[in-house]
Amino acid sequence: MPQRSTVFRNTKTRRNRSMETEIHVPVGSPAIRKIPVFVDEHNVTNGAMKLIQQLRPSWDISFIRTKLFTDGTTNKLVGCFLEESPEDMVLVRVYGNKTELIVDRDNELKSFQVLHANGCAPRLYCTFQNGICYEFMEGDALGTQDVRDPVLLRLIAAEMARIHAIHAHNGCIPKPNLWIKMRKYFSLVATEFIEHTSNTRIKQELPDKAVLEQEMAWMKEHLSQLGSPVVLCHNDLLCKNIIHNAKEGHVRFIDYEYSSYNYQAFDIGNHFNEFAGMSKLDYRLYPNREMQLEWLNTYLHAYKHFTKKREAVTDCELETLFVQVNKFALASHFFWGFWAVIQAKYSTIDFDFLGYAALRFNQYFKIKPEVMALKIPE
Repeated sequence: MPQRSTVFRNTKTRRNRSMETEIHVPVGSPAIRKIPVFVDEHNVTNGAMKLIQQLRPSWDISFIRTKLFTDGTTNKLVGCFLEESPEDMVLVRVYGNKTELIVDRDNELKSFQVLHANGCAPRLYCTFQNGICYEFMEGDALGTQDVRDPVLLRLIAAEMARIHAIHAHNGCIPKPNLWIKMRKYFSLVATEFIEHTSNTRIKQELPDKAVLEQEMAWMKEHLSQLGSPVVLCHNDLLCKNIIHNAKEGHVRFIDYEYSSYNYQAFDIGNHFNEFAGMSKLDYRLYPNREMQLEWLNTYLHAYKHFTKKREAVTDCELETLFVQVNKFALASHFFWGFWAVIQAKYSTIDFDFLGYAALRFNQYFKIKPEVMALKIPE
């Protein structure tokens, strides 16, 4: 039996490790309201109305209108508003089936609070038993062509730099949670889906378990030595998660389910992968070197501004970030490949998750030789 002091030391070590990766909400932040309501994901509107009666008691229920948003691949989302003031919309998001396997809900709420406190996120109104309610953010969700627009491209780069500059840790040097999360996803995929599966598509279309594990170990060893800073990341910057407010002339990011401390280059590389879209993946849309350098140059200038560093952006810094980003884009393919296999089993959303997983893994193996030939400048 271990000594009590050993148990205490091991517990303390585990706690310190978790503190190094978790987002820390500042002392004095308002408590999140909790409403004891469960919303049936097959009848979101009825449940949403119960929540609205508590959040907006002055609203006449006979004048409340609803709008169902259908772009999400993790959750169900409905907006509730009065006809005369559609801008004051309350969004009700119902968590997808078994998404607690892939999303840390406590971490998501912390991200929401920290980003809102820094002017980067809408107001969080409440949590309920299987979801959250939050403020509608005015603007248009972007598409694959929009993120290539030179004006929007620069706005996105600067907004990401603003988030990356936020300090939301408790004094520890933050650690990335990429490898922890990827290992968790892999464990689920390996035990639940590959070893005991009767799904012939998984056997035919996905790489062998041993291959996946080998590549994951190689990535951790290689990518973690690239020197990419660990910053507060969104980690899921697909086109539809970027809202452009043309009237105000800015973009904001939504959906913080995967936000965490992570490698700077992962967040950017993941966004570049999302140029290809989701429902119809087309990797010919992945930004070329010229477009990337324009994006990265804007980002570095903004990041230095937000972190109060006055020195100029050098060619060496730009080339280094370019190499880091394209290498970390490999990890993004694996991360979302695992995610999609898990979703294929549990999600009630109509989407070919297995087909999506196969495309992500295929792209990883296709681009790996070219990406690995890139060298960080001396």
